[in-house]
Amino acid sequence: MTVYAYRKMTPQEQAALLALRRANGHPWHAPPHFAEGRHMYLVSAACYEHRALIGSAERRSELEAALIHAAAALEGVQVDAWVVLPNHYHVLVECDFNMFRGWIGRLHNRKATQWNREDGTPGRKVWYRFLDRAIRSERHYYASLNYVHANPVKHGWVSDATEWRWSSLGAYLEVIGRDELAQWWRKYPVDNYGRGWDD
Repeated sequence: MTVYAYRKMTPQEQAALLALRRANGHPWHAPPHFAEGRHMYLVSAACYEHRALIGSAERRSELEAALIHAAAALEGVQVDAWVVLPNHYHVLVECDFNMFRGWIGRLHNRKATQWNREDGTPGRKVWYRFLDRAIRSERHYYASLNYVHANPVKHGWVSDATEWRWSSLGAYLEVIGRDELAQWWRKYPVDNYGRGWDD
């Protein structure tokens, strides 16, 4: 169950799901347990030379929709968190990475073609590359999730992460609540996360 899927439920369905999880002693959200060939990854991609090619609200919304709907487009993919900034994005995703890598490549190709057509810049290099980091532990998972949500502040786009619209943070606040997220933040601090590869 992704946060995005939860948000699409009716209030009654949400309440029933939470009651069931509490009755069974399950936390609402926990790091996943992986089937063979699947793992959790933090995938990051930057625009070439960190240019703000995702600078418009419309482009960020389109790219965000593509990333969070990857679960519908690809069998066995679960998107747990995301943020789309004007010059890069991060997505925390459970998947078979060999399959997901091809999908990301095709997504980048489609978006590069579309944006170059819109900007009248045929052949312009849009993406630099994407990086993937396998999540190694519960601590790594929650620090990654916190990092994704804090990214708009880290890069100076907003002073409060809740102000950034193209992120899963709003869904987490709605579903998990501010108090629980604050506990995750204290227990799994970001510290120097991202140094050297997301500067």
